[in-house]
Amino acid sequence: MSIGKIIQLANGRRIGAGEPCFIVAEIGNNHQGELAIAKEMVHAAHKAGASAVKFQKRDTEALFTRAGRDAPYGGPNSFGSTYGQHRNALELDMPAMAELKELSESLGMVFFASAWDDVSVRNMLDLNIELFKIASADLVNIPMLRQIGKKGVPVVMSTGMSDWKDIDVAVSEMRRFHDRIVLLHCNSSYPCPDELLGLPVMTALANRYGLPTGYSGHEAGLGPSVASVALGACLVERHFTLDCHQRGTDHQASLEPDDFAAMVSMIRQVEAAMLLTEKQVCPAEQASASKLRKSIVFTRDLPAGHVLRSSDITVKCPGTGISPVSWDDVLGARLLRGVSCEEQVAWDMLQIETEMSHPTGTTHKLATRGEDTITFRP
Repeated sequence: MSIGKIIQLANGRRIGAGEPCFIVAEIGNNHQGELAIAKEMVHAAHKAGASAVKFQKRDTEALFTRAGRDAPYGGPNSFGSTYGQHRNALELDMPAMAELKELSESLGMVFFASAWDDVSVRNMLDLNIELFKIASADLVNIPMLRQIGKKGVPVVMSTGMSDWKDIDVAVSEMRRFHDRIVLLHCNSSYPCPDELLGLPVMTALANRYGLPTGYSGHEAGLGPSVASVALGACLVERHFTLDCHQRGTDHQASLEPDDFAAMVSMIRQVEAAMLLTEKQVCPAEQASASKLRKSIVFTRDLPAGHVLRSSDITVKCPGTGISPVSWDDVLGARLLRGVSCEEQVAWDMLQIETEMSHPTGTTHKLATRGEDTITFRP
């Protein structure tokens, strides 16, 4: 998968084919509604090697109906007796978001967010963020796509919960305004079983829309996210937490700092491993070949004039002499001098005769020493 389009952000960061993978720590609401924890997470994401941190923003009244806000919400992951109270407990206000943006950018990371309602979209855009995330849940939200598209901000669009028709519509809508779009393949199961991840769908997305494509992973481990980069993902997003055993549903599908750092390291290793695209023998391999490969050697002392048979030669290390690949060329050669047991065979000690047709129709013997012609003999 190789799509040439590059998305350049305001701070000079570039996302697309040939660029370092843009690795996003999706903090979301894993800060538990506490600014101090959110700041600690930003620092931890930076230390782990993240290119960006992403948050989520909701305005409860704009997002939910009254009945939705007042619905009872109990259980071990609840932060309030109703769903509205639960959601409000996990929200950071806009001054807090502004602090987090300033902190993130001071550390050299991109700060962005997904906004789940029109009020939150306006508020986040007012922060002058340089990248906007459209969550899988809002891929089909045409009014929101238009609201964001009008601002001309580059967008990352997750495609979980969506079929091709949904994605076609979303991409078409955003392209009415611009095509600075990164599409993320995603399965919105938390956590998602490995057999349902469908990494090859990334290639289908890239081919269908001609846009930079990445991966938003909800699996339990690291392997699929790392593998996505080998398949061409230009952006990888994983949920991030300080402790996956904390209260809250997202923590269980999130990576702790050490695991996130391990993923970043493996992604960078994969990128390095993908740089060489043509088969070649590198200098280190040449040194290994001299030591580990074999050469043709004599099995016994032999006199000059002896014609070599298979019992006269064998192969042994090191590989500094004639390679066994030339075994058939050596067989039948006549020795030009006496040789010793286990001495390496060399071309300049051999006279090799091959048949060659003459223009008159007669066959002649072509005698050679090494690769140099000596004479024709009828």
